[in-house]
Amino acid sequence: MKMKLPAMALSALMIASPVMADLVFPSLSYRTGPYAAGGIPFADGYADYFTMLNARDGGIGGVEARVLECETGYNTEKGVECYESTKGEGALVYQPLSTGITYQLIPKATADGIAIHSMGYGRTSAANGKVFSNVFNYPANYWNGASGAINYLMSQGDISGKKVALVYHNSAYGKEPIRTLEELSAKHGYDLTLIPVDHPGQEQKSQWLQIRREKPDYVIMYGWGVMNQVAVQEAANIRFNMENFIGIWWSGSENDVLPAGEKANGYKALTFHGVGDDFPVFDDIKEHVVDAGNAAGAGDQIGTVLYNRGLYAAMLAAEAVKTAQEIHGVADINAAQMRDGMEALEITEDKMAALGLPGFGPSFKVSCENHGGPGLVGMTQWDAAAKEWTLISDFSPSDMDLIQPLIDEDSMAYAAENKIEPSC
Repeated sequence: MKMKLPAMALSALMIASPVMADLVFPSLSYRTGPYAAGGIPFADGYADYFTMLNARDGGIGGVEARVLECETGYNTEKGVECYESTKGEGALVYQPLSTGITYQLIPKATADGIAIHSMGYGRTSAANGKVFSNVFNYPANYWNGASGAINYLMSQGDISGKKVALVYHNSAYGKEPIRTLEELSAKHGYDLTLIPVDHPGQEQKSQWLQIRREKPDYVIMYGWGVMNQVAVQEAANIRFNMENFIGIWWSGSENDVLPAGEKANGYKALTFHGVGDDFPVFDDIKEHVVDAGNAAGAGDQIGTVLYNRGLYAAMLAAEAVKTAQEIHGVADINAAQMRDGMEALEITEDKMAALGLPGFGPSFKVSCENHGGPGLVGMTQWDAAAKEWTLISDFSPSDMDLIQPLIDEDSMAYAAENKIEPSC
């Protein structure tokens, strides 16, 4: 039977408890390989946040956090090997940081009773908690991103009859938004062109010659790693208007735009979290982590887009731990209790402000039925002169009237195929 203690009683319990083991957070990182430039800052942000909590707060609820990093090289097979080699260490939640790895781990982690948080990636229909009991993808998913891009374009003017091209990584990741963009095309009357780019994306001459020839009004990109850099440069080469070029959040880091210099100015990218380092939490990270010589990396990535994303993922995991500790009345929680904490997680602006992250991300609430949150997304834009990203919109709703039926359809097909009885 689950027991919920009042906050004061929980605090007393934690203070009185003997020294405990630790709270284990595996980090399926990739500091090597073709996508290392993106994997390194995310892994640094993820690790540094937990290091800060240990140094500043004595852990989470009195229990120290331990990040267990395992190198995947963004390789699905290695990712599965990392999962198998770390799950027995007391792993609470996995952040696969790869759609391919996520797809492979969904049945494994579910059978093992361990949670997956594929934040802004992975299998979009895992937002249906009635089918995917152990998978969470809050606060936003790939389909929210596709809708967010179209909503933003509609806020700038009528897109009926306009041409929209999707340049996408030719993988499970890149293909995720296609169905949503097709449905939105039928709804809003724009013409959609699909342009795949094979891994790793260093050669895109033919794709951008096609864009120059067909002259789409807008380009949306679902890319990763060097593919993004090449695409931005190729867009500049054909003088495509950067104001009309929008990347998903995995195509919107400093790595993607700096190589093109001034030509990248005006490029846009979706986001589900804040940009920059003007938040109080970064002062604590500098004091307790960087200045103490305990940073996961060189300490030079703080405030960059992907460092912030890793930090945000760690913050959400830590808040889920606190929620689980309250629900179950224990501080040294296990994987099943962590799953409960993730399913009951509620992020408010007051909570974000108290964590030193005011306005950093949308408020949202998770439930048994909805593991994906409300799907609020914002838009950022690159200022080449200042060499910084700026948030140019609020975190706004995506078209859930269109997306939710797609989630239901795909998740129920998965349930039927795998003989899962939906429940909540």
